Amino acid sequence: MISPLVLYTVSNRIATISLNRPEKRNAFNPELVSSLTAALLQASDDEEVKVIILKAEGNTFSAGADLEYLQQLQQNSHEDNVRDSENLKTLFTTIYYLPKVVIAQVEGHAIAGGCGLATVCDITFAIPEANFGYTEVKLGFVPAIVSCFLMRKTGETIAKKILLTGDLFSAEQALAYNLITYVTNKEEISQTVHDFALKLCNETSGNSLMVTKQLIGQTTNPALENALNLAVQINARVRESDDFKKGIAAFISKEKIKW
Repeated sequence: MISPLVLYTVSNRIATISLNRPEKRNAFNPELVSSLTAALLQASDDEEVKVIILKAEGNTFSAGADLEYLQQLQQNSHEDNVRDSENLKTLFTTIYYLPKVVIAQVEGHAIAGGCGLATVCDITFAIPEANFGYTEVKLGFVPAIVSCFLMRKTGETIAKKILLTGDLFSAEQALAYNLITYVTNKEEISQTVHDFALKLCNETSGNSLMVTKQLIGQTTNPALENALNLAVQINARVRESDDFKKGIAAFISKEKIKW
């Protein structure tokens, strides 16, 4: 176990990593972000692991940042915000550049940063009842880091629709947007994901999986790292804006915002 917030098991060359904050809807805080990154790196280094499944305990895949974390952001210095944004960037790039295939098993809503996790994984399965969405603009925030990955999957037109409205959308819509890979019934998703991972383990070369993943990542957008570095700075700067402070204050007090 990496930490109480992240569960880690290995069986049949498959590492299963589970977000374990169901009482907080698996919302992000610094400890969860760092623990999840550590679990992914452990799986990367584990010679007994060939494929990784990323899932979550409870009824929500992840609701994004939690309230206590959002309140803390109000007190952060610019340096704190840059450091925190770098940690989030590290989590997403760890998944993206990991030499092993990462499969997301989404059995609940994936919102904001949680949607980012579903977006950045190599293969994503979701149940029909799961909703997705990048709601940051409704809170005076910007999904800067995850947008770098979203654009690569959906293209500019769909990315603008998703990011500028901040609206939630269904798993079927996420599939149509190329955000996820499969929609699978809740009763079947665990077995389906396990069978898919096991097939990769038994029928494909680990080295070929690694090189193919690297090839796709490096050839589709060689400027990704520059975009991510810019996104970190944007992420930090927007956190200092009046709109962000207004949006978070309203969100915490559960008041409707009139922008």
